[in-house]
Amino acid sequence: MAYPKPKIPIQPVLSLESFNLNRDDGDVPSVLHARHAKFVTSGRIAIAMALQQMGIGKGDTVMLPAYHCPAMVEPVIWSGATPIFYKIHPDTSVDLNDVQGKLDASVKLLIVAHYFGFPQDLLKISDFCNQHALYLLEDCAHCFFGKYKNKPLGTYGDYAIASTMKFFPVYEGGCLVSDRHHINLSPLNSAGLGFEVKATLNTLEKSFEYGRMKWLQKILFAPMWLKDFIWKSVKRKASLGKVSIGPGASDGGFGFEAKWLGKQSAFFSRYLIKHVSRARIVSERRKNYIILQEALSGLPGCRPLFSGLPEDVIPQVFPLIVNEPEKIFPILKNAGVPIIRFGEFLWDGVDATVCSASVDLSRHLLQFPCHQELRAEEQAWMIAQIRKVFLSI
Repeated sequence: MAYPKPKIPIQPVLSLESFNLNRDDGDVPSVLHARHAKFVTSGRIAIAMALQQMGIGKGDTVMLPAYHCPAMVEPVIWSGATPIFYKIHPDTSVDLNDVQGKLDASVKLLIVAHYFGFPQDLLKISDFCNQHALYLLEDCAHCFFGKYKNKPLGTYGDYAIASTMKFFPVYEGGCLVSDRHHINLSPLNSAGLGFEVKATLNTLEKSFEYGRMKWLQKILFAPMWLKDFIWKSVKRKASLGKVSIGPGASDGGFGFEAKWLGKQSAFFSRYLIKHVSRARIVSERRKNYIILQEALSGLPGCRPLFSGLPEDVIPQVFPLIVNEPEKIFPILKNAGVPIIRFGEFLWDGVDATVCSASVDLSRHLLQFPCHQELRAEEQAWMIAQIRKVFLSI
């Protein structure tokens, strides 16, 4: 079913406030505190590169959480390794007993995900991996920022991956980091002028689409009109499979595109990651999450996944468990409320016999944006829509 475009941005969009030069970024903890980092075009590409760094391939087994996005699994399949799925608990924590019960000599790597920005028990998991001679890969797609036991997320594992476009106002991007190992890669190359232009223009267009930087939109009216004229031909060729100038991950697609290996994130994306205010990202996300927590707690037919927001957690989204999502979801989507459904589609064969908690989360967990670029009136409108629906069902 086709739903209308969300009335407020589901991901961060660029604004003048993004830079907020009056804030002191100081030493904001993030995955970039790892000693080695490479910026690439998506998180799934970063996973594939991590597998290459660890020498994992045919004949090896990789253990992944049963609650996942297909983009976590596709690089494993591409590498030739075999994915095995382990249980998580209803609060998304790793079930290490299930992991241990599935270990054999072929298992080389454990991937753990810090769902929605809330960290796993990394001390316990790190000890487990050391005891069993396993590599540990932190999937930080949901937690670019944050700490666990006074140490930045992404610095516990052998490697970590992150998704920059979930936290920064950029069109594309991911990164591979390691605090333990050098990342031995040939120099990353640009994906070409078309990609660089698209990454820049898509970032600006999304900003204009949601009413940000209108002064710049007026200045760029003529060149943007010309771009649209040219772009129609390019997009037509892309739809016919003749040309692809952007990673599918940036456009919400599934599938692993190996051609993006060895390509670095666009210059404009890297520029924004370096220059936007990280302190603002952290403070605004926490503030918006708490507003949602206070407004939606106690509503009939739903409950927040987590009871509170620990001090060192920088949330990606606000996750809400919904008793009857089949009723709630279409109403909110048709109203233009932005909803994310991580793990909506699990890998073939992952069912309740593999992990009942994962299936329940897949079906019943909806996520709402709490990113730093939400305006107060946008968040108030979203909350009013959500409350109205739950109070009327």
